[in-house]
Amino acid sequence: MATTSYDVLRDRQFLRYFLSRQLSVAGSMVTLVTLPIIVYRTSGSASLTALVAACEAAPYLLFGLFSGALTDRWNRKKVMVSADVLSALLVATVPLADLVWHLTVPHVLVVAFLGPTIGVFFDGAVFGALPMLVGRSRIAEANSVSWAASSVIEMVAPSAVGVVLAFAHPAWLLGFDALTFAVSAALIGGIVRPMYDATRERAPLTGRLILADIREGLAFLVRHPGVRSFTIIGWLQCFGAGGFLALMVVWIDQRLGVGTEGLRFGLVFGAWSVGGLAASLALPRLVRRFAAARIALVAVPCSAALGVTLPFVTSWSVAGVALVVWGVFHQLVVVNTITYRQQVTPEHLLGRVNTAGRMLAWGFGWTAGAFVAGLLVGWIGLFATLVVLSLAEVVATAVAWTSPLRMMADTAAVAEVWPGR
Repeated sequence: MATTSYDVLRDRQFLRYFLSRQLSVAGSMVTLVTLPIIVYRTSGSASLTALVAACEAAPYLLFGLFSGALTDRWNRKKVMVSADVLSALLVATVPLADLVWHLTVPHVLVVAFLGPTIGVFFDGAVFGALPMLVGRSRIAEANSVSWAASSVIEMVAPSAVGVVLAFAHPAWLLGFDALTFAVSAALIGGIVRPMYDATRERAPLTGRLILADIREGLAFLVRHPGVRSFTIIGWLQCFGAGGFLALMVVWIDQRLGVGTEGLRFGLVFGAWSVGGLAASLALPRLVRRFAAARIALVAVPCSAALGVTLPFVTSWSVAGVALVVWGVFHQLVVVNTITYRQQVTPEHLLGRVNTAGRMLAWGFGWTAGAFVAGLLVGWIGLFATLVVLSLAEVVATAVAWTSPLRMMADTAAVAEVWPGR
């Protein structure tokens, strides 16, 4: 009998993980919205505002490979709990600084960088922990229900934050994020099911061995045709979307004329997540019927079409609808890619391969897109910058349809695990 994406929630061990993730997503969404607003209100600079997104993505570029190699060796549960505790302490410095002394733009940028730096190690552990926690046959369902719930939160949170910002300083909202990290640590700490193979032999850790582990993970990513193709597409998509979202606050204010607070601001900012919710709910059924490659070949060009359209939109209501549709196809590519990598990667390589893929897509692509957005917006203006960035997804479409994904599109929907050697 076929399962639905909600059956996995009957697993109490997964439920603890699920609840911890949704709490953290709620807090992180508050931080994601408020940090660029703090910088924009304080400096009035579009380039500095874009730099926040670059700081948030850069840690994957700098530390992604090392986090994957290390978390494949460490106890993943301990890594996740430690990361949550450190994140809570870090985020709490923002409201504390606002209370005790003057909160500065450099302080905000440091938090925007260090928070994701800690998160890189958390993600490295999660990529390996989830297949162990639920089993490979339930990865699509587990990812789907997690991303669906996260999308609901991401849809509601910006609107709520936009209303609260009308009468509260954004720095104080980060106290909520700190609290969610603390509760998340407690929930994950209560998981008793093993999330790593404790019987696998691990040689004593040395610098040379870490580099060898990194090379092994990269070698798998490069020689596996599906993982390699998805990684290149992911880089291009993240470059375009990362640059666009880095200028989201500026776009909403200057192009749509909505400002940086209030219900309309929150609705537009959260519209992307509405599409993400639809994509997450659809994924389990899609992967049972179609190969991951076929899903990508349809979703990538649809995402590109919406990305190219958005810079020309000036109505906030039309922009909201367009963001919803864009979010559907963009998020479908993202969740489909993550699920595919977790399905085909051997256990001992899960952290390395997944963090390497995320490093190249999110860390390199998103960071590069945000930096380019910050540089171009002061040179050619907001509209022209957004048009240039949108072309990256057009290139992603060309790559998808000329890659091995075309030949893989008719294969079984669920790929087999590669031996990894």
